[in-house]
Amino acid sequence: MTGRVSLHEGNSKASLRDASKVVVWLVPAEGTRNVALVDSNVTYRMAQHNKKFVPDFLVVPVGAQVEFPNLDPWFHSVFSLYQGKRFDLGLYEAGSRKKVEFDRPGPSYIFCNIHPEMSAVVLAVESDYWAISGKDGRVAIPNVPDGKYVLHVWYANADEKELNSLERPVEINSASQGLPPISIAANPQHAAQHKNKYGHDYDPDVLEPVY
Repeated sequence: MTGRVSLHEGNSKASLRDASKVVVWLVPAEGTRNVALVDSNVTYRMAQHNKKFVPDFLVVPVGAQVEFPNLDPWFHSVFSLYQGKRFDLGLYEAGSRKKVEFDRPGPSYIFCNIHPEMSAVVLAVESDYWAISGKDGRVAIPNVPDGKYVLHVWYANADEKELNSLERPVEINSASQGLPPISIAANPQHAAQHKNKYGHDYDPDVLEPVY
């Protein structure tokens, strides 16, 4: 099943050139069969490398485990306390790894308590049928069985109320012409500066030479 999303800034009707990283997924409605969401043999991975999360964006089914290996020669302290799955992995050294089960749907905003420049998002969805848009805004969700679904959309730089307003029922069958067009107002100021896991500003004097 294919479709296209477009981004525009604020009240402007002009489309932005880069419409990537918009997630579109289909949640089966009552009576529509879905396959098992979580494969116990699959572990997703978000590494810490060069003071970055790699990758810095993951989409996983609800209930999936994500591994957080530390590939840097210094300590990290990964946490998510603002929305979605809340966890605090504490301080862990180079070469070690920890796992988190993302058992709550929605976005989890992830940071490091030592390095304020590190940020990432894990989006847990209640479906196996999802896609991430490319720069041209195109999405393709493979192997969607016929049936009724609810279409959901998520984009990091968009207001939650607007994203909720884009939810709509869709029906997939042999006569389907694709997903309905999706237009989102991008809000670059949506992602605010974050605090550390104690709710305080980061202390630059503590960060530098050791870690």
